[in-house]
Amino acid sequence: MGSVKLMESAVSFGESFAIPSVGTLKGHEKFEIIAAFTERAADLVGVLAATMLARSTYEFLRVGRHLHYPVTTVLPLAVGFALLFVLMLNYEGAYKPANSLLRIRETERILRVTVHAFAVVFPLTFFFSELFSRWVVGLAFVFIPLLVIAEKQCVFVIIRNLHSRGFGLRNVLVYGAGLTGRRVFATLVRSPKLGLNPVAVIDDDEKLAGSTICEYDYKHGRSATVIAGPLTSELIRERGVGLVVVGIPSLPQQRLQDIVAEAFAAGANVAFVPQLSYSSETSADYVDIDGVLIASMGMPERKWLYESVKRFFDFGAALALLVFTCPLWAVLAALIRLDSKGPAFFHQERVGLNGKRFNLYKFRTMRVDAPKYGLHPKETDDPRITGVGRWLRRTSLDELPQLINILKGEMSLVGPRPEMPFIVEGYNACHRQRLQVIPGLTGLWQLSADRSLLIHENIQYDLDYIRNRNFFMDLAILLHTAVFAMKGV
Repeated sequence: MGSVKLMESAVSFGESFAIPSVGTLKGHEKFEIIAAFTERAADLVGVLAATMLARSTYEFLRVGRHLHYPVTTVLPLAVGFALLFVLMLNYEGAYKPANSLLRIRETERILRVTVHAFAVVFPLTFFFSELFSRWVVGLAFVFIPLLVIAEKQCVFVIIRNLHSRGFGLRNVLVYGAGLTGRRVFATLVRSPKLGLNPVAVIDDDEKLAGSTICEYDYKHGRSATVIAGPLTSELIRERGVGLVVVGIPSLPQQRLQDIVAEAFAAGANVAFVPQLSYSSETSADYVDIDGVLIASMGMPERKWLYESVKRFFDFGAALALLVFTCPLWAVLAALIRLDSKGPAFFHQERVGLNGKRFNLYKFRTMRVDAPKYGLHPKETDDPRITGVGRWLRRTSLDELPQLINILKGEMSLVGPRPEMPFIVEGYNACHRQRLQVIPGLTGLWQLSADRSLLIHENIQYDLDYIRNRNFFMDLAILLHTAVFAMKGV
């Protein structure tokens, strides 16, 4: 147990930490064991509570044949189902200590396990209807993901609060303030179960010194100021650091050895990101053979089933939303026309799948004399934005007409945002990977605090989505988008 296994699991944005054998403090080790037990126990209680809530709702609504299922009969079955659910979560890797992709993967696992558990239990209701109702199982199918996701958020907050009071923490220093170092910092901050607290970020590049590194989240919460190098044993002792994470994969071997020497002199251990990178066009599996980290790469297979299900879901959901929001469209169009001269709708050429261009539709938020093509306003008080347009942008209601693009197959509900042609013309090989998938209405970038910056300056979000996308991840992103919108951030 301890930091070795924890950090080996701390994989974020396609990169893995290679860890030598490191020991752990007894206090940290105890906290780790207690936290792991508490999370599993909380999941058991969450699933059990959701199942009993489903039974109570069934009794209250008086649906189906309305058979009475005594608590003494339902409770043992609910406990058994909760144990099955937790075992399935464990199999799916839900209890690994690192969180990534803005915690989207955690939600994705819960949704996937819920569907799998439902597929196992629901057929049994046809043979044991006297023990539990199909209505109860169906209601549990709705309540379980909601309660478990909420419960996990509570556990997340509790662990973070305990860490803020100094319980179960081990101070970490991140060496390197580039893209990889920033991802290491974000992974540690967003993964409180690791018990690894990044107290400092250091870099030898004087240009990076004084800059700020922020966590990836809805808002830029936890941050750190980059300290100018070099890394010394005195600095490690001064910060009370027990682990140095080298976040520069291209670091020369001699410089890495110097850092290891300084860390060991201060009684700290060292972890590092290996010099290995790959694009989203490839997939990689890692194997540790006698201390040698070996990666095997290959081209990912085309996800025909996923793409077919995704298109079916996109069309159905977009059509339903279009019908449901029709009255709202009329109100918004009237407000736009009353607020400023010009049409209510705005269309602009964007670049989609495989570089194909299409007209993207939006409600107009800027004055008619504003340039049609240009970088998006970064400030809310930009004089080009109308009064109603400012509100539409804040609530994202200006994006509603893109439901038409989704119906036409030019866009999806989830995916990288489509860019304007003049921006795509400046793409390098890495950026052009965004064009491998259908662009979307929402995505990982929109859920991050970095959405205030340009999309192509934060390419990692789209590459992560392209590499890991699946139907349950899409559902998780849509669910987080709803929470994001309700928070008004």
